[in-house]
Amino acid sequence: MMKFPCHFPPVGIKAVALAALVVAAHPASAASAATAAGAHQFAPGRILIGARAGLSRADLAGLLAVHGGKARKIGQSDLYIVDLAVRGLEKNVVEKLARHPQLKFAELDLRVKSTLVPNDPYYGSQWHLPKIGSASAWNTTQGAGVTIAILDSGIDARHPDLAANLVPGYNLVDNNADTSDVCGHGTAVAGTAAALSNNGAGVAAIAGKARIMPLRIAYFDAAQNACYAYYSTIASGLTYAADRGARIANVSYGGVAGSAAIQNAAQYLKGKGGLVFVSAGNNGIDENIVPSTAMIPVSATNSSDAITSWSSYGSFVALSAPGAGIWSTSSGAGYQSWNGTSFSSPLSAGVAALMMAANQTLDAVQIEKMLFSTAVDLGAAGRDNRYGYGRVDAAAGVQAAASAVGAPDRQAPAASISAPLANSTVSGLVAVDAVASDNVGVARVELKANGTIVALDSTAPYRFSWDSTGVPNGMATLVATAYDAAGNSTASAAVSVNVVNSRSTILIDITPPVVSITNPVAGSVSGNVSASVSASDNSGAAGISQELYIDGVLKAKGKGATLGYLWNTRMIASGTHTLTAVAKDKAGNTSSSSVKVSK
Repeated sequence: MMKFPCHFPPVGIKAVALAALVVAAHPASAASAATAAGAHQFAPGRILIGARAGLSRADLAGLLAVHGGKARKIGQSDLYIVDLAVRGLEKNVVEKLARHPQLKFAELDLRVKSTLVPNDPYYGSQWHLPKIGSASAWNTTQGAGVTIAILDSGIDARHPDLAANLVPGYNLVDNNADTSDVCGHGTAVAGTAAALSNNGAGVAAIAGKARIMPLRIAYFDAAQNACYAYYSTIASGLTYAADRGARIANVSYGGVAGSAAIQNAAQYLKGKGGLVFVSAGNNGIDENIVPSTAMIPVSATNSSDAITSWSSYGSFVALSAPGAGIWSTSSGAGYQSWNGTSFSSPLSAGVAALMMAANQTLDAVQIEKMLFSTAVDLGAAGRDNRYGYGRVDAAAGVQAAASAVGAPDRQAPAASISAPLANSTVSGLVAVDAVASDNVGVARVELKANGTIVALDSTAPYRFSWDSTGVPNGMATLVATAYDAAGNSTASAAVSVNVVNSRSTILIDITPPVVSITNPVAGSVSGNVSASVSASDNSGAAGISQELYIDGVLKAKGKGATLGYLWNTRMIASGTHTLTAVAKDKAGNTSSSSVKVSK
């Protein structure tokens, strides 16, 4: 047996207690803190922001330039990493940007630590598999056809229990394809979820036929002798997984459930039909993290179905699973027994993969509900702060998924616009807030201005940036339409506002408009993609008409500064596809912009 090469302390960092500043831009500013051992509590010269849907690239660049910031888009999402020209101002810039009306949030790029407690390599056995009813679940499925993204320190690709299940991944730390394990933590986590099973060697995993996508989001800190990741690499990893069709993602690092950026990225993946599992932490305390439906935080139990002494807990915990004495793979083709919520999380992720494989007609929200409803209720009746909905039960979960008949969802969502108020006077960029709810889940909200779809938002809270220069001065009508996964939709009551913008007089207009495709950017796409186009003109955006073509076929058209369109990439063939935006001003001057993406 090979011992884990990196010696971690028995207790991880506190999740959100002392040093991370996370501030929500709307509806109210809030600061929380978290600390990480080491030289930097957060990334120097780097912060994270969430842009409102519809905010153009030029407008984003302008509001960041005031603070010496430049944005780097994360995949096909509305998340951005902002590099600051001057270090030492991170907290100050976050506090200011958090109040900017065109942003959803701003947050420090906190450093977080892996959530494991190494154990004696000769202790234990795979007690956790029969505890959760794995044998019964395996009679139905072993997870074939489902890809689990492991966001961690990399994976030992030569390990005999992992090699056959690996698919190409990426290194988000160094921006290359090297996903080798720099700490050993990722190899152990991957083996817990999807080590090759029934091969006469090593260990068995809960989803032994699922695919593993290695995404390295962590690095080894020699000074601390520990493995760390940043919020930015985790959010980038989740977006990367979502854009490439992963159905499950696991993040075994403490404190991530409290990050606005990671919640946003997790919701992005969930919107594409996936689920994100995260470890609750190993601090043995109530982490005081606000619950979120974007991800599934998991606490750790022992062989007696009791929460371990070191497992973190709190109202944010959604599920519990075995996390003590878990035998799994280790770097160098070895095997070892491990402790930590680092392992209860991927074990739960593996169960979800089994359920998805058992019934491919079920969406992510249905799988999540069944995962919760079939869990073994421990502690106080119903959901509680230590066990969440209960200890995961693979047998019951798979049975529920396999026998579920996809009853059609005919209940439409509810939608309303909460800001701006009716009959208010607006100009320039206008912050538009929508409220939407559904019996199953809201898939997206579209904002229309005078009948043109100007932006789409698939992550709650639903916030838009509307360029009011795209309509003539006078009364304009705003409508928000909410859609669920079944295609049911409801339009909000119309809100009329008075647009008052300064006008430009151009005697002879020979200057074409400027048009750009904000989303998607060049790269991979999957599932539903929110296409976003923005345009400007010397004679004013109100005279612009826009068209969006995909592979030469007209898909959307409208008038004004922005245009939105939902592109279902499930319906297209694999390969390269071209999006082209065409803008024409009142004088008939035209311009175009294109981007190529791959599926």
